[in-house]
Amino acid sequence: MKKTAWIVITGTVAGIVGCNIGGGSGYTVGGTLTGLSGSGLVLQDNSGSNLSVASNGPFVFSSGIDNGDVYSVTVATQPSNPTQTCTVHNGSGTIDSANVTNVIVSCTQPGQLAFVANQLSDDISVYAINSATGTLSQVAGSPFASAGTTPVAVAVDPNGQFLYVADSGSNDVSVYAIDADTGALTETGIPAPTGNGPVAIAVDPSDSHLFAANLSDNTVSVFAIDSSTGMLTEITGSPYGVGQQPAALKTDPGGNFLYVANYAGANISVLAIDATSGALTNVAGSPFGSGTGPASIAIDPTGTFAYVADESAASISAYSINAATGALTPVPGSPFGTGSSPESLVVDPTGQFMYAANVTSNNEVAAYAITPSSGALALAGSPVAGGALPVGIAIDPSGLFVYVTNDNSNDVSVYSVSSAGLLTPVGGAPFAAGSQPRSIAID
Repeated sequence: MKKTAWIVITGTVAGIVGCNIGGGSGYTVGGTLTGLSGSGLVLQDNSGSNLSVASNGPFVFSSGIDNGDVYSVTVATQPSNPTQTCTVHNGSGTIDSANVTNVIVSCTQPGQLAFVANQLSDDISVYAINSATGTLSQVAGSPFASAGTTPVAVAVDPNGQFLYVADSGSNDVSVYAIDADTGALTETGIPAPTGNGPVAIAVDPSDSHLFAANLSDNTVSVFAIDSSTGMLTEITGSPYGVGQQPAALKTDPGGNFLYVANYAGANISVLAIDATSGALTNVAGSPFGSGTGPASIAIDPTGTFAYVADESAASISAYSINAATGALTPVPGSPFGTGSSPESLVVDPTGQFMYAANVTSNNEVAAYAITPSSGALALAGSPVAGGALPVGIAIDPSGLFVYVTNDNSNDVSVYSVSSAGLLTPVGGAPFAAGSQPRSIAID
């Protein structure tokens, strides 16, 4: 099991070594580290200032950078024991009369646990993942009773300590502590009230805020996360109005923008996220048009392209993302016809492939190759068989396995991923879940 419970988010940044970039005390560069469970991580700024980081939470380089000078944060040494891959977002730019505080460093390793929201049986299945084969085995005590009713969406915080569940029937978000050794869930406090019909949730990459899409209210609720308990407090100004029937949401990898798919509005709301307060502001041009029935959003690991599953239109809309403004521009050829109704999308960790769970009588999962230069999609091989009504999809952080929840057959399909992005069912799949499994998250 992933051992993250010992990580103290407010821990001290250790081992600062470096030189004075820019020749003066100047301004500092820093941000937030999440997901670290190994040791030996070293960050570097401008190839001259090193920072050894031992715990999750805020970090800051000691070297000052003068106004107008550039900064560039990279990973000099990846963690080991366990081996992890850490990536940097918002890592480069020019000092503009202020300290830089929004660098995001996210660390991952092969998935250890899978969490599934079973909406009809009002419980949550938790599985241990065999990292070599991708197979699932339910942990002791699973399934765990839901604190709310009709759990439809799950999300794990970036540090792997808490599970959040959107309860569409009771109009709230439940919080569970994850046992680092066993994967067992324990309810934490009282569920946080949302608007009516929350159907999707997302945690920002800095582990500071949680967003919930309220389908019946046409709003998004925003909560501040208590780093020690995982508990949620709704921020001032929440909920925020979006389009008609917000059904899915996603942040970009840097946590700068929130993308909301409005199912009945056939468009995508894009909102800038205030890094400190979590407050949302519509960006210029929002909402941006999509196909009919947008039901899911996926964003590539670099934050360059966004993809929207247009369920009713049987297509996938693809967009390039303006890194400065968050605005969306359709890529050449978009929307791309699927011949079926895509319900849920996910992009692999390399940004080379995208996978779609298609909720048609075909009951299939399709793989698409992503053109690096344009973001255009091309079907990779033939779609593979899924269970009955595949509605939720997730990919292992290693990129080796794809997991799909099948709403009508009450199980989870698992596929291995080839170097060409093609899917093959793993031995023993599908794996039993509760009644009407709707959403899946991998940690």
